Amino acid sequence: MKAIFQTLTIITIVSSCVTSDDNGRASQVDDIFEQWSTSTSPGCAIGVMEAGQTILKKAYGMADLQHGIRNSTETIFENGSVSKQFTSAAIILLALEEKLTLEDDVRKYIPEVPDYGSKITLRHLMTHTSGLRDWGAVASISGWPRHERSHNHDDVLDIVSRQTALNFQPGTEYSYSNTGYNLLAIVVARVSGTSFARFSTQNIFEPLGMANTQWRDDHRRIVPGRSTAYRALEDGEFEILQPIEHVHGNGGLLTTVNDLLIWNQALDDGRLGGQAFTEMMHEQGRLTDNSVITYAGGLQVDLFRGVQRVSHTGSTAGYRAFVARYPEHQLSVALLCNTSDANPGSIRDQIATIFIGEFLENPALPEPMALTPEIVASYAGIYSEPVTGQTKHLESEGENLYDNDNKLIPISSSVFEHPNTQARYIFEILEGNVVGFSLDSWQYTNKRYERTNIWKPSINELEEFAGTYSSDDSNTTYTVKIKNDRLVLEQQPGRVQVLTPVYKDAFLGTFREPEFDKKWNSERFSSNGIFRFRRDATGFAEELSGSWGRVFDMRFQRQEN
Repeated sequence: MKAIFQTLTIITIVSSCVTSDDNGRASQVDDIFEQWSTSTSPGCAIGVMEAGQTILKKAYGMADLQHGIRNSTETIFENGSVSKQFTSAAIILLALEEKLTLEDDVRKYIPEVPDYGSKITLRHLMTHTSGLRDWGAVASISGWPRHERSHNHDDVLDIVSRQTALNFQPGTEYSYSNTGYNLLAIVVARVSGTSFARFSTQNIFEPLGMANTQWRDDHRRIVPGRSTAYRALEDGEFEILQPIEHVHGNGGLLTTVNDLLIWNQALDDGRLGGQAFTEMMHEQGRLTDNSVITYAGGLQVDLFRGVQRVSHTGSTAGYRAFVARYPEHQLSVALLCNTSDANPGSIRDQIATIFIGEFLENPALPEPMALTPEIVASYAGIYSEPVTGQTKHLESEGENLYDNDNKLIPISSSVFEHPNTQARYIFEILEGNVVGFSLDSWQYTNKRYERTNIWKPSINELEEFAGTYSSDDSNTTYTVKIKNDRLVLEQQPGRVQVLTPVYKDAFLGTFREPEFDKKWNSERFSSNGIFRFRRDATGFAEELSGSWGRVFDMRFQRQEN
């Protein structure tokens, strides 16, 4: 019996329901999920519809490794930021009932949001153009990241209420922030007079027949049929990584691929809220210069190799997900996974290639202009962004200019284009010297990088920064000191970062020892927070400024001692 059991455990774990398999598409889908199709791995569930008909439903791997439960197309997963479109839907339904408008100031409903002197609208929150710092990033700065503490919406409001500055003026940039969607969920509750979860059930899930969908507003609640989420480890093993927070609206939707396909259909045919609802969900945001961004009502509206796409990916703890529609081809796809090593964006594009590959175009890159190595070399160097302090390190090799591993395409003698994002680097030349560049992208109205130089401070220069720095915004105190001839930043309890100099008064913070004997490279200086010491008129370092991915220029005041 033991030998039989051991044989069974290596059999590929796949449950499926395929109603149509033209051109061997189901087997091509199987190939994508092959690594998770075992009894020793978590996995995924996927559903595909064409012209309103389900043509493929499959599940791979295990829902629960401890109890030997397989994934199925009925398994409940958490879908991360795919949830945001449901929060937008709730707000839009209230707008259609004339209980609010998308141009309302968020402070009308949530006065706990500080008055920054600029109106922050519900539309700003919906399109990630509010400038509000991401509350989860602030919580991480304080030493309590989302995966280590059980936050709720009171915690969100407390963090938001303490922020003394925005990342940018509302409407001038796109910067992804979960804060906006948690505030929208709170608005729904306050305007409707019922909980956000109950409103969603009564006005979205039940009317559409999404019987297996609910908000994870209490992570301790038992949900029959829910998969466990896992983090993939380097040795091929897995560990449990479940969400432990009560916060929802930014994420936190528990659902199945079947229910997500129902939802995708509703966004196509207007069965919920009619045509007006569908149009408002797909209305893309605009920046203050009237440029259109790709983000709409919790949906990303863009092109994939020339084909219109409406999609969103999701990631929370060990869960991964995406939903996507390709309206021109009546194709709808939903993916839910309970393993952190599944890349939803990559899988999304592979699935699209299988089902509509014949209609996809190869990206049309601009015709590059031939430049001499001397001209290209003049643009190489380190550049810093004044607001965040974040850096870009451009390197030249012969006639080519690189940003990390991306070879930039020369459009003219002073303009280059990124091959993947289509952002343009417009270099500024003053008296024959390159002084910086502007980044022309749909995400920004005015993003500029200034040329700077690598800085190698002496011990005496480092000692100028030693002291204690505190921030009320994050309820955090840092102690800066010299250890083993290096500047370190200590935070209780027991968190220590090494500060590696980047440019004058600016450092990269890392939680591991940097390899000082290796060549400087941009990857080391782009993946962690940037710390900058700010001096007063006498040259005394009176402030410490920290910038992380979703928090710009948070100030820490130097204490008297």
